[in-house]
Formats: sequence, structure tokens, C-alpha cells
Amino acid sequence: MRRSKFIVFLILCIWFVISFVTNILGPIMPAIIENYQLSLTMAAFLPFSFFLAYGIMSAPAGALIEKFGEKVSMLIAFGLNLAGAFVFSLFPIYEIALISLFIIGIGMAMLQVIINPLMREAGGEENFAFYSVMGQLVFGAASFVSPQVFTYLMRELDGYQGGGNLMIDTLSKLIPAELPWSSLYWLFTLVFIVVIIVISMIKLPKVELKEDEKAGAFKTYLELLKDKRVILFFLGIMAYVGTEQGLANWMSKFLNTYHGIDPEGAGATAISWFWGLMSLGCLLGLVLLKLLDSKLVLKLFTVTSMIAVAVALFGSGSMSLIAFPAAGFFISVMFSIIFSLALNSVKNHHGAFSGILCSGIFGGALVPLIIGALGDILGLKMAMMFLFVTLGYIMSVAYWAKPLVDNKVVSVKELFASLKK
Repeated sequence: MRRSKFIVFLILCIWFVISFVTNILGPIMPAIIENYQLSLTMAAFLPFSFFLAYGIMSAPAGALIEKFGEKVSMLIAFGLNLAGAFVFSLFPIYEIALISLFIIGIGMAMLQVIINPLMREAGGEENFAFYSVMGQLVFGAASFVSPQVFTYLMRELDGYQGGGNLMIDTLSKLIPAELPWSSLYWLFTLVFIVVIIVISMIKLPKVELKEDEKAGAFKTYLELLKDKRVILFFLGIMAYVGTEQGLANWMSKFLNTYHGIDPEGAGATAISWFWGLMSLGCLLGLVLLKLLDSKLVLKLFTVTSMIAVAVALFGSGSMSLIAFPAAGFFISVMFSIIFSLALNSVKNHHGAFSGILCSGIFGGALVPLIIGALGDILGLKMAMMFLFVTLGYIMSVAYWAKPLVDNKVVSVKELFASLKK
């Protein structure tokens, strides 16, 4: 098909929106707990609702897209996102938040399944690796920006008495005065409306799915689930996403509880840098995976992640403010390495296997909930030590994984020579 830079740009914008909305829970968690007077367990049900939808929808989404096509599926996905954001904007209460986040999670799960094959088709298979890295960078940039937007809105709307710009003045009339953070969901509603209008007006390319992108029949999933390796790698993805979201969702609350750090200021900034450094870590990981065996890279980054988490939990406030974002840098390569080791460990049914692995995103629901429940019993510091369990499992992957094909490595000299071409 004819390549389309506009479609590539649109997909990068969609990656930005996905990240901006998905990773906003961490910054607003302390405010939610205070405003709704929630226990840590009840607060943890918010990310649980969102990532539960991911776990449920990741595999079925592929079949829905094959049936309805990319454009209709994308409109359905953003329609769900719009419905979830708009309902919570109108009724910003805890119970509605649970339902809203579940609906938004379904839409986001569908989008993630759609956009990778669409990117390959619109950008060209020969450019797919480059655009995939671009997507990761955009994803990280959005996660870096969203806590800054949260901080800005809280500063402008908390105790607002008038005199702000048009956007702030309008938002102040739409939200309860005691819930300034709920203004984010009015912004999400507006963004989703704009995206739906744009998508409805353009023609998306027809995507011919490759074998490793097809959903697979139900019996294929059953066959794969009988393979112990499939379950072990699924748990690896759960452990990674659980670690990522456990840090992102509880970081600001931890800093506030144990070091008195303002969640709307330095706490939000720490989360911002957590995601920003994760993007930089992905770039370093790309280089290291050219030079070293992927299992060795996984071991190195897991050990350094454990050190960073230990310093974050048991160091001083200033040390925690550095160590939490540093943990984002060190966990950055884990998802892609575990995913590639998994796919390289089986000969067939890569599409169905990918769907099973993506369902492991459910770890982002389970681990924060476990931390919240333990936090109510033991305190948040002791509860967050559960992250050493998930990181320990990730470390084990580097020892028992036996891929059929190892990643190709080159010397430093060969790497620099290839960059000059």
C-alpha cells in the first residue's frame, strides 16, 4: 500500500493519548485517597479496575478487530474511552470511578492491539522498528507530561477564586470545588471527542495481519496453555507490569507518608521522571541488546532495579526522590526482553501467544491491589517490599528461559560501523 506519514503521525498521537490517560492514576492517587477518605485497599481497586479490563480484553480484542476492521474498532475503542471519561466527569464519585476506569481500560486494550499492525502498514515494514521506538519515546513523553499537567491544574484550581485563563475558568465551573483533580477527566473527554472526529474523517489503510499478529482460534489458546513455558512467561509479564504499576501508583503516596513530600509538587515530579527515565532506559536497552545477550541484560537491570527500590524504600527523602525515578530507568528493558524471550521459545502460534502475554498486563491490577491490602495491615513501606517478589521472579526468567533463537550480538566496533552507514 501507499505509505502515509500522516497516519504514522496520528498513531504516535494515539500513543501519546494512551500514555497520558493510562499513567495519570499515580499522581492523583494521594488526592483520591484524601478526598474520598479511602483505605489503601479501596484506593488500589482503582488501578485494579483499569488493568483488569486490559487483562480481559487483550486477547479478545484481536478477534474483534479482525471482524470489524481497524477504523470501526478504533472508533469503538475511543467511544468507550469517551463514555468512561464523560460519565466520571459528570458524577465524580468513587463507585463511578471504578466503572469508568474499567470502561476506559477496555478501550485502551483495544487500541494497543490495533495500532502496532497499523503502524507497520502505514510506515512500512522496513521502518517498523524505528517507528516502534518512536512510539515508546512518545509514550514516555506523555507519561512525563501528565504529572506536570496534574500539578498545574491543582495549583490553578485548588481554592480558585476567579481571574484564571479561559480553560481554568471553564473547568472551575464544571468540577466540584473540592475535587480539582477531576478536571483532568473533562480534558480527557475533550481529547477523545477530537480524536473520534479526526478518525471518522480519514481513511485508514487495510491491514493484512502477519501470522504473529493474528488472534488465533480458541483451541490454539487451549493448546498453548498446556505448555508450562507459556504460563511461566505469562507470569513474567504479570510480574513486570505489576512492578511498574506498583511503583507508579504508590510512589507519591509513599513519599508523602514517610517523608512529607507534597504529592502535587515534588511527588508528581518524581512520577514524571520515573516515566521519563524509563524512555531513556529503553534507548540504552536497545544499544545493550546489540552488544550483550538479552538474558544477561535482564539480570543486570533486575539487580540494579532491586538496589534502586531498596534505596527508595529505606533511604532518606532526598534519596527516595532520586531512587524511585531511577527504578523506572532500570526496569525499562524488562517488558521487551521477556516478551521476545517468550516468542522465541515457541515455534508456532505467535499471534495467540502474544494475546496471552498481553493478558499478563493484569499484573498491573493485581500487584498494586496486593500492596494496598498489605499496606493497610503492615504499613505502605513493608507492603512495597512485595516488589522484591515480582523482581525476583523476573530475575528467574533470565535463568530458566531457553529461547530457540538468541538475540544477535555484535562488537562495539561493528555497532558504530553500522551507525555510520
